[in-house]
Amino acid sequence: MKKLVLALALVVGSLAAAHADPIELQWWHAMTSVNGDRINKIAADFNASQSDYKVVPVFKGSYAETMTGAIAAYRAGNPPDIVQVFEVGTATMMAAKGAIKPVYQLMQDAGEPFDPNSYLPAVTGYYSTPDGKMLSLPFNSSTPVVYWNKDEFKKAGLDPDKPPKTWPETFEAAKKLRAAGVPCGLTSAWVSWVQIENFSAWHNLPIGTKDNGLGGTDTVLEFNNPTVTRHIENLAEAEKDKSFDYGGRTTEPEPKFISGDCGMIQDSSAAYGMFKAGAKFNWGVAELPYYPDVPGAPQNSIIGGASLWVMAGKPADHYKGIAKFFTYLSSVPVQEKWHEDTGYLPITKAAYEKTKADGFYAQNPGTEVAILQMTGKPPTDNSKGLRFGNMVQIRDVIAEDLEAAFSGKSTAKAALDDAVDRGNALLRQFQKNTQ
Repeated sequence: MKKLVLALALVVGSLAAAHADPIELQWWHAMTSVNGDRINKIAADFNASQSDYKVVPVFKGSYAETMTGAIAAYRAGNPPDIVQVFEVGTATMMAAKGAIKPVYQLMQDAGEPFDPNSYLPAVTGYYSTPDGKMLSLPFNSSTPVVYWNKDEFKKAGLDPDKPPKTWPETFEAAKKLRAAGVPCGLTSAWVSWVQIENFSAWHNLPIGTKDNGLGGTDTVLEFNNPTVTRHIENLAEAEKDKSFDYGGRTTEPEPKFISGDCGMIQDSSAAYGMFKAGAKFNWGVAELPYYPDVPGAPQNSIIGGASLWVMAGKPADHYKGIAKFFTYLSSVPVQEKWHEDTGYLPITKAAYEKTKADGFYAQNPGTEVAILQMTGKPPTDNSKGLRFGNMVQIRDVIAEDLEAAFSGKSTAKAALDDAVDRGNALLRQFQKNTQ
């Protein structure tokens, strides 16, 4: 009888184990709209592919809110398993001692196949130590490009299939769009990222010393140079007749393009999916313009977007599940679909090659622009990326000073000098707090 009871207990125990609830993995993110829907789909597909783990995406607000919320949750003892952090939060996450589990260590401990060389070098360098150890998993990586309204170009007497290549051509096209009755010739989203950070890399100019902070926290900002000053002067002058129309610090200008009120916008490659869904006119994608008299321009643009950081203090079985999810995320089918749907870069070489071989770029002109713009030339010390502490606050400082220049309250030179001075004070504060 005892043997029967024991046997039944073993059967019941086996059945209970077989039907145990999957381990829940919290994934905090900052994605909205089309991109948020795609994140939910990725998680749902992973959950359906196995029964041991359940990834639960949780929208936590803006990039800055998501990062600060995760750090606060860690200090309170209840962090998420995975948090999406924008690229300018990298230095902050690296400085959060003990708060993160490096991805290279995670994958090694879990025994998951992991080769950093399989990822796009222009992406991985941003999230790796100087000796190539990846700290976070690249996920939604983007770079700024130009979108132009082909219908408005045609009305203005411009070639709808020939976007301007240089800044002088861009300002000329913007004036023609205004003369044709378009309320705004050109606008720009993410003003610091596009008009200071990427503008500098694209023209092979330093944003700061120490390889733009990648070489150490004792970096000093130096983007108040003659070329950037001239550029901000030109934008401020164009603001007067709305051939350039400043619309906000982040994504606020995007509706101006979707509505047809602006003939051109410089924005993230990741806006592709949103424009595809919302714009009711013919439009195209082109590389950023450059000043032809700047030696070496154009160079290469740098990434934006975000990576996935793994929080410390989780049980071993959670880390095993996260590692499996990261392997799934990096797979060719997932990356190819993500890239094609959103405009974010495919993070692996294999996904890029598969997308190209499948004819997606040939069938969708402009969708390869971001990758070619980032990888067309080997990056220099000025164009590898940036890693500045307190960069979230520094971007606010830059935007505030640019707004003063665009509104005529300050000269471009005074605005940039002030941004550099205040930005350097924030860098020294970060350096002091991390020593």
